Amino acid sequence: MEKIPAVETAKELMTEAVAWSVMKWLREKKTVRKIADQANAALDQLNLSVKAQWPDDVRTAYEELLKQVGANPKARGPNGPISTVTNLQTVVSAKKVKEADDEAHSARMDAEETFDIAEKQLSTALAREGCRKAIRSWELYERAIRRAEALIPLQ
Repeated sequence: MEKIPAVETAKELMTEAVAWSVMKWLREKKTVRKIADQANAALDQLNLSVKAQWPDDVRTAYEELLKQVGANPKARGPNGPISTVTNLQTVVSAKKVKEADDEAHSARMDAEETFDIAEKQLSTALAREGCRKAIRSWELYERAIRRAEALIPLQ
């Protein structure tokens, strides 16, 4: 996976922002939000384009895992949902990508919540923590995308 310019720009800004004063935060918070949103959008777009290249069996296994959250317990086998995917390795690989996606999403939501609280409280300490969490969430998304790329068949 190549580096994504929007993400690299956002990481640089967040790294710099850790040292900002309250006044600088007040002046730059809209810019920070805009840059963070651009990084998130770029990662989301890349994630979708990578998964669009998956073979049907991988896509089916991943979609079944997404449905599993609200699945009927009777529709589950001893190790999870009953699957139409017969290749166990495909299911295991899709599950690893799903777990990486979930971890990245959780980190993104945590960073956004931290920024929201920091803004309400005008807390530079929380804003700095939000920067660190945002950078971590982007790193987790990049890792999840690399895992998803590994499931694209070589041509």
